[in-house]
Amino acid sequence: MQKIAFPIALLATGLLAACSTGPTGGADSQTAGTQAAGATTTTDSGAFPVTVKTALGSATITKAPQRVVTLGWSDQDVAVSLGVAPVGAPEVTWGGNAGKSTDWYDAALAKIGGKQPTRYSDADGTPFDKVAALKPDLILATNSGITKDDYAKLSKIAPVVAYPDQPWGTSWQQSLDLVGKALGKSTEAAKLKTDTENSIKTAVAKYPALKGKSAAWAWFTPTDLSKASFYTSIDNRPRMLEAFGMTTPSFVTKLSAGKPNLFSVDVSAENASTADADVLVFYVDNAAQTKQITGNALLSKIPALQRGSYVASSDNVAAMPMSSPTPLSIPTALEKFLPQLAAAAAKAQ
Repeated sequence: MQKIAFPIALLATGLLAACSTGPTGGADSQTAGTQAAGATTTTDSGAFPVTVKTALGSATITKAPQRVVTLGWSDQDVAVSLGVAPVGAPEVTWGGNAGKSTDWYDAALAKIGGKQPTRYSDADGTPFDKVAALKPDLILATNSGITKDDYAKLSKIAPVVAYPDQPWGTSWQQSLDLVGKALGKSTEAAKLKTDTENSIKTAVAKYPALKGKSAAWAWFTPTDLSKASFYTSIDNRPRMLEAFGMTTPSFVTKLSAGKPNLFSVDVSAENASTADADVLVFYVDNAAQTKQITGNALLSKIPALQRGSYVASSDNVAAMPMSSPTPLSIPTALEKFLPQLAAAAAKAQ
C-alpha cells in the first residue's frame, strides 16, 4: 500500500519511484520462528499480556510473538533492531537492493542470525491472502496506510498494531515505542531510541552550518512544472531535517495552518519567489532533470535555487532513510545524506 501523500505525479513520470519496504525470502521463511536463533535480546519481565492502543483499535498480545508480519515502511527494521526477525514483510521497491531489501536490514538480520522474510507487494493494497498464509501471531503496521476496513480484516488473522494517529504519519520514535511494547521489549526500545537520538546529535554537531537554517523538502513533476509541492512537518522528511537542527520555513507553516492532516502544500510557479527557505531538497532521477528544474523561467526564482543552496537528490539509498527513518536506516542518512545537506546549508550563509 503506497503512501497517499507521496508524489503520485512523479510516480507516473519516473521522477520518483514508488516507495515501499523490504528483502525477498524463500518458502523456508514460513517455517522459521520470528525470534531469531542468534538474537541475544529478552522480553521484559511481566510484559505479557499487553494491550496496545492505536488509531484503528486495540491489539491484545497474550504472549511473546513468534510469527511477526509487517506492513508499511518501517516495522520490519524496527522488529529486527529489537532482535525479532519477521516471517513476512513488504518488498522494497524504492531505495532498496537487488533482493528487494535494504543493505541495513540485511546486515542487522545476519547479525541476529535471522532468516529472510517472505516478501510480498503491497502496491495494489494490503495483500490479505499472503499475510494470512504466513499464519502470523502479530501484524505490525505502525507506519502504514491501512484503512479501518483493512484493520478489521487483518484483525481476524492476528492482533494488529496500527498507527497511533494517522496513516503514514508515524515518527520512528513512535514506531519504536509501539513495536517495543508489542514485542515485550519496551526497555530495549527505550535504550535504542536514546542511542539513536544521541548518534544523530553527534553527527549533526560536525556540521554547524545546519543549525537554525530553514529547509524545505519539495517535489516537482517534469511534465508539469506549473507548481512545486512541499512536505509539511507531519511527514518524516521534514521531521528528519528538524532533527538535524533545521527549521520548517514560514511559507510551509502558513500554507498548512489549520490543516493538521495535510502532508504537503503547493506553490504555483508564478509565486515561486515566495517559497523562501535557506535550503531546498528535491528528488531527481538525473542531472538533466536538475537542469530542467533550475533552468525553468519561473521555478528558478525559488531563492534556494538562485543561491545554489539545494540538494537535488538522485541517490535513493541515501534519501530513503529520510522518508522512512528507523534505528537501522538512520546511520545511512547520517553518512550519505547529511553531508549533502550541510554543503547546501553552507551556501546559504
